[in-house]
Amino acid sequence: MRYKIRLSYDGSAFCGWQIQPKDRTVQGDLEKALQTLTGMPVQVTGAGRTDTEVNAINYIAHFELPDEVRIEAAQLCYKLNAILPRELAVHEVSVTEDEFHARFDARSREYHYFIHFTKDPFCERFSYRMRYPLDIAKMNEAAAYLLGEHDFRCFEKTGGNNTTSICKITEASWSTYRPTHVEMMGMECSEGDYIVFRIKANRFLRNMVRAIVGSLIEVGRGKRQPEWIKCLIEDGSRSDAGSSVPGKALFFSGALYK
Repeated sequence: MRYKIRLSYDGSAFCGWQIQPKDRTVQGDLEKALQTLTGMPVQVTGAGRTDTEVNAINYIAHFELPDEVRIEAAQLCYKLNAILPRELAVHEVSVTEDEFHARFDARSREYHYFIHFTKDPFCERFSYRMRYPLDIAKMNEAAAYLLGEHDFRCFEKTGGNNTTSICKITEASWSTYRPTHVEMMGMECSEGDYIVFRIKANRFLRNMVRAIVGSLIEVGRGKRQPEWIKCLIEDGSRSDAGSSVPGKALFFSGALYK
């Protein structure tokens, strides 16, 4: 029987999603917990890989259990949360179609990247503090060149094993926001002290979002013109693009399924 699982995790505790021989990963912790519950090895397949320190909200995965394993989905959810560490929470477990695939059935995936400019101890863990101003209008002008289907090899970490670097980006934009703790407790905050980048695509390459954000920051600082992003996509390599930003401020924020 195939199960679909919806979960969220604090990436600072893990070396990414994908299981590794020596490092702690989200997939590894889930598979260990399922083996503890069922007494047998269980392979978990996720919606996509996330890098070290990258977080996820409402991440979808699937796994299979033999019919003779008699654990109701609601009980699986409860028992997994009792075993798993505090950095990893299971929101829902449900029986799904045998053909459902958490990775291949996803039509699109979405990420958010958070940046703050003012010193805020409540954002440091999940947001990237910028110590110089950024021109958001210019960054949005540059982000518009990302839209559409392109070869994004210039933003792909070298050494990746993807068969193609072509992706279709449908949304990419920066906006300002006010964190909940600022609103509720009346902390000092000016317009633009907190910004977020939202990007949606049918697929993403390894390190792609962090490299895109780093490149857009180059534009925001005035080091590059917005058209530079277009030139990168058309004829650039990874060494031509901007540096990758820290993973702690990046969130896998959902996947849309067929």
